Amino acid sequence: MRVLVSTDRRDEGGMHEGPRVRPVRPQAWVGEAVIDAVRSAGGVPLLLPPGEGRLEEAVAGAAAVIITGGDFDIHPRHYGQEPHPKLGRVDEKRTEAELALARLCIERDIPVLGLCGGMQALVVVAGGTLHQHIEGHVQPTDPTEGWHRLQCSGMLRAVLGQQPVVNSTHHQAVDSPGTLQVVATAEDGHIEAVTLPNHRFCLGVQWHPELLGQMPLFEALINL
Repeated sequence: MRVLVSTDRRDEGGMHEGPRVRPVRPQAWVGEAVIDAVRSAGGVPLLLPPGEGRLEEAVAGAAAVIITGGDFDIHPRHYGQEPHPKLGRVDEKRTEAELALARLCIERDIPVLGLCGGMQALVVVAGGTLHQHIEGHVQPTDPTEGWHRLQCSGMLRAVLGQQPVVNSTHHQAVDSPGTLQVVATAEDGHIEAVTLPNHRFCLGVQWHPELLGQMPLFEALINL
């Protein structure tokens, strides 16, 4: 099964290499842990460049989609709010592309897994809103280690169990899930996972399961 994986944009270069300066060059980037998880689950990863405009063509070649999010915030104009003073860096080109990808997956019943910011994109498309800044959800330890426990229900409980331990690397969180259904919350009550009833597979998780080796999530997406 071919799995379309969205990528982030990062700048590399701008450093001295002996007598010359290495110029800054934009790079399409995605963590290898996501790629490894797709492969281990039996999928073939297809990388979607950031800001890709021909989404229908890209999706046509894939049986499932992973929306990875990235090191940026979704601008609150997309859910009808004014910016919070602690709103982080925004990337409108990337945001527009990921919102369009999330919308396409929901409308066409394409299996989709949203990771961290990818979950937030699914929520915004479903008419939900975000907390633009929360305290206490950026763990001080290595995110390859679990940090806090969840309370799960529904399809997520069937995949990961009732109280899995997850990592936490975000300062934004879901406020209202819109038309999505909440299937996991953190111990402090913040929403950690959502799904869309009557969709073949639509799941958003606020953490990074690829860093924890939580393969059942990727297997559930790929082995429908």
